Amino acid sequence: MLKAREILKSGKDRDEKLEALCNLLRDNVYYYNWVGFYAINAEKPAELVLVCYKGEPTEHLRIQFGKGICGKAAVLGKALIVQDVSKEDNYLSCSPKVKSEIVIPIFRSSEIIGELDIDSHISSPFTLHDEEFLTEIAKMVSRFL
Repeated sequence: MLKAREILKSGKDRDEKLEALCNLLRDNVYYYNWVGFYAINAEKPAELVLVCYKGEPTEHLRIQFGKGICGKAAVLGKALIVQDVSKEDNYLSCSPKVKSEIVIPIFRSSEIIGELDIDSHISSPFTLHDEEFLTEIAKMVSRFL
């Protein structure tokens, strides 16, 4: 968490901070295989736009609220952990390697402004600790997203 705080306090711009956070998370948690930040589209408030990610390329650069795990988390306004994406009817596949996903909404003044999305190539890796840790990251990111 200390390294994340250092990144966020740096003089880097928004995109550089997000890229550094993606790298930090992906490089230090072996089951975080894809890490990305989505922001709410200012022109289409019911749409998430991919701002930064690390991992395999994705075609999901824009996600409508309600679509996939990210869209579902945006509608519900709460974190979602899916330990087995093959059992999720609403899953948007990024890669056949993805087995599980965690999505943490990012809020400012109780309004959702984005999300932190993490995919794993391992089934059932996410714990309450991941949710709590990533929620803290999301709170820090909410200051500048």
